[in-house]
Amino acid sequence: MPSHVFADRPAAQPPERGAVDALITRTHRLRGDVDAVRRDAVVDLDDPAGRWQRALCDLAVHQLDDLGTHLGQLKEGLPRPEVAGHVDRSLPGRDDQRTGSLLSRVGSAEWNLLTDEVSWSDELFHIMGRSPQRGPMTLDELPSVVFAEDQSLLTAMVTACLVDGRPIDGEFRLVRADGRVRTVHMTGEPVLDPDGSTASMWAVFRDVSELRRSERAVRESRDSLHRQQHFEQTEHRLAVELQEAVLPPWRSSVHLPLGDTAGLDLAAHYLPSVNSALIGGDWYDALQLPSGQSMFSVGDLTGHGVAATSTMALLLGALRGLGVAGIEPGEVLGHANRLLETSTQPALGSAVCCRFDPMNRTVSWAQAGHPVPLLFRNGTGRALSRPDGVLLGATSHAEYEQAEVTLLPGDLLVLHTDGLTRKNAADENDGADRLLALAPRLAQAQDAQECVRIVVEACGTDNRMDDACVLVAKVCP
Repeated sequence: MPSHVFADRPAAQPPERGAVDALITRTHRLRGDVDAVRRDAVVDLDDPAGRWQRALCDLAVHQLDDLGTHLGQLKEGLPRPEVAGHVDRSLPGRDDQRTGSLLSRVGSAEWNLLTDEVSWSDELFHIMGRSPQRGPMTLDELPSVVFAEDQSLLTAMVTACLVDGRPIDGEFRLVRADGRVRTVHMTGEPVLDPDGSTASMWAVFRDVSELRRSERAVRESRDSLHRQQHFEQTEHRLAVELQEAVLPPWRSSVHLPLGDTAGLDLAAHYLPSVNSALIGGDWYDALQLPSGQSMFSVGDLTGHGVAATSTMALLLGALRGLGVAGIEPGEVLGHANRLLETSTQPALGSAVCCRFDPMNRTVSWAQAGHPVPLLFRNGTGRALSRPDGVLLGATSHAEYEQAEVTLLPGDLLVLHTDGLTRKNAADENDGADRLLALAPRLAQAQDAQECVRIVVEACGTDNRMDDACVLVAKVCP
């Protein structure tokens, strides 16, 4: 250990014992609190955020252990030469054989340049993995156990200390005799004789392997979290762009003139979920057919993100093609069911598909496990009777019953996905009563766009766990 003559430095005054005791107590209490958080943490190996949080807890525990070490040594005062590197076994939870505490990872050494004597503490032999019977290593031998990449750093630190009188403060990696790799932090300074010449060099070695491992785990888990967040942001952007490219870009009501007969005033709106990052497979659509009729639909596919929106785009394209080909709504859903069943990305979906004939104002429609359309007339509303139809993709060779309803000028049909009124997955009620209660307000609306605005104001502020669509079709006088 260092002699009592230090390089231009007066002897340090010992701190007040009561202040150090208070710091030790507070450190132990905080360490216990952090350790409790670490033990209670449930870590999902597939969750980057969870891994990052657990790594931070581990790092905090290591650092608090290290702080407890230094405070314990500060409380004891300057170590005696014969017990250099002594570990305070009285501190709670500090049995290094059982816990690997950092308290056992601080050792000291002194190299006497005049007598060539070398003195190591017992703890330094333990850190280096060297048997005390082999004796301590000289300064010339020390680089032999250090990583080749770090040898120049060690040599530079020792040379600067011995030649220029600079203090040592650096870190290097070494390989013990048992093959274990340790990271050691070395601090020290020259010891001067009465003439001001360097008589010896002393140093304290601190094994920081676990601390650096924890810091590395924090960095790696943080980087993994950043990569995951970047992936999610990219996926969200792609899902939004795909959805915007596929859904009709309506910014106001769309009027479908159907020759000299009745036309349809259409408006629709997409409502994101509370978690706007979850872009789902909900859609609305309407198009005028070559026959002079029109087809409109809403639907919902399971899942979120690019997979859901890409499947939705595929399905919506098929529905449009089938409609243009003159296929009836029931058969359209049958073909859509077979499409989902054979898709490379299996999914379940619900939908309602309607075809409006302007000659007799008749709507032919079919549904696949979806909330039925709501018919509003003269200030009152009702749900249409449900024809048979199972979820798309649920079973092979499903058949979808088709129903018809005749509309009058001024009538409204409201189609929506179940996320519009359902607050959570456990709520099985499709919210029809809530929408039907809007009948008096809808009767006063001037066009379909105003009707959509009324519905969104009534339902759009809910804490919906899923996205939703609403489409209003109003028969023009």
